[in-house]
Amino acid sequence: MRASPLVSVIMPAYNAEKYIAEAMHSILNQTYTNIELIVFDDGSSDQTRHVINQFQDDRIIKVLSDQNRGVVYARNAMIDLAKGKYIALMDADDISDPSRLEKQVNSLEAGECDLCGSAHWSLNEDLKVLKKSKDKFSDADLRALLAVYCSLCNSTVTARAEMFKRFKYDTSILTSEDYYLWVQMAAAGYRFKNLKERLVTYRLYSAQTSSVHLEKFKLSTIEVQKRYLSILGISPELRPEPLPWNLRMGRAVTVLKALKAQFPAMSFKAYYEIYARFQYRRSGIWTPFTRLERALIAGWMSL
Repeated sequence: MRASPLVSVIMPAYNAEKYIAEAMHSILNQTYTNIELIVFDDGSSDQTRHVINQFQDDRIIKVLSDQNRGVVYARNAMIDLAKGKYIALMDADDISDPSRLEKQVNSLEAGECDLCGSAHWSLNEDLKVLKKSKDKFSDADLRALLAVYCSLCNSTVTARAEMFKRFKYDTSILTSEDYYLWVQMAAAGYRFKNLKERLVTYRLYSAQTSSVHLEKFKLSTIEVQKRYLSILGISPELRPEPLPWNLRMGRAVTVLKALKAQFPAMSFKAYYEIYARFQYRRSGIWTPFTRLERALIAGWMSL
């Protein structure tokens, strides 16, 4: 009888026939083998199910839905099914490095963090361009930066199963569901870490939900940021947004001080990035001055 898996990899799939085989192979060929791979075909209308059924590995659990219920439903259903001590996220169009799970499990088992992501590659399928991600790595920076953007790449995350089962994905946040999940975990005090190795290749292409529904994505992102500030005891009305110099200075310093109280180990770069969200994005003659302003505020807050 096969031992209970230590890592449950959950992979939702909807009309993913083009990429899912590569995604599944990248998990099944991991150097860390004590896994189960839960694949949820969410009512695909293409050949996704046919591709899934070509795999006969006994570590795979196939959930085949004839109805499209949405990625939030699919992920929550797989979280309920997961038997592992850890849950690893994997989208059906991304690729995991063979050493990904081994390195993340080592970090988690060593007690370095409760949630372990990694740096990643961004692959633009339309342009065939591969770029390095710009990541932060410390717990303080990753959790503080959630106030202005999603600081974790979904497909790089492996975390304690208890965290996913406690929070799950919020059905009221349908286009930033992963962002809100990290916000809840961060606010609850769980420790975050990104490994510096690029352990996932994240695909970008025009048909992705985040590209097709960009306006909804922007609105839900703002809602998540406001909820996070509120949970941290910061007025959501102080959400970082571009303001004239005479207005942004007071508001920005208030927010940065509040975040520093929550995450005292924040780096200069984190302060710099958060303050930049209070500035207008200009180019030309004003650029050196806005950068200097950011650097002065970040340096002051870092003292």
